[in-house]
Amino acid sequence: MRVMVFAKSNEEMAKGMANPTPEMLEAFAAMDKFTEELVQAGVFIAAAGLKNGPESKRIVSEGASRTVTDGPFAESRELIAGFSIWEVKDMDEAVAWAKRAPNAMPGRSEMEIRAFYEAEDLGEFVTPEERAEPRKGERGKLGVA
Repeated sequence: MRVMVFAKSNEEMAKGMANPTPEMLEAFAAMDKFTEELVQAGVFIAAAGLKNGPESKRIVSEGASRTVTDGPFAESRELIAGFSIWEVKDMDEAVAWAKRAPNAMPGRSEMEIRAFYEAEDLGEFVTPEERAEPRKGERGKLGVA
């Protein structure tokens, strides 16, 4: 089972990224160590931090209309600070790993775990050919590599 783990931002993190404190740098080092544990366990697939600067965009769709809003976005508690993709046997394992993760942000932080839709979850909507694993470097019709 593949899951995406979202690390949500908070006010302190949003302010501190320009000038990280020694405590933040220590927390980042702890997160690097935790990521190495995920790698060693064969759970880790990918991860990245996400910027909330002028290069951020939000697109709202309503019918055929699209509205684009430029970042940065003010409500930091609703922002995703980063993500990881893990391969786990089930959601219980994902939660167990998440509970071990260090708090990389000052104060209260929040994570969210979401399972990926896999081809078998889509049943009748996906043909056997579409369920076939794409070759390395290619993307399947569902956008899954």
